[in-house]
Amino acid sequence: MSRRRSPPEQTATRPSSTMEAAIFTLITQFKAHAGKDGAAGTLSRDEFRSLVASQLPTYVPNPHDPAAVDQLMGSQDQNHDGELTFYEFWQLIGKLASEQGGFGL
Repeated sequence: MSRRRSPPEQTATRPSSTMEAAIFTLITQFKAHAGKDGAAGTLSRDEFRSLVASQLPTYVPNPHDPAAVDQLMGSQDQNHDGELTFYEFWQLIGKLASEQGGFGL
């Protein structure tokens, strides 16, 4: 029998390690940018552009080029709805981390 974990907003636990703090930062940055243009649980194209430009300027090629960022978003938008869920965003973070760590894909 598997136990379900509460969503992050329901757990008031403060990060106690560097890795937990990194995860917490990813969650809070996603939430800070999501919902300004619509659904609070997804990033719209403009929200994604803002997040990339402000938070990933050296990890994403051409972070200030709307066409390049749109192409990146399209490659992550698995259901092609024009928005990124946290899971789709998390997949991008995994790819960027793999590239930065020299792990390849």
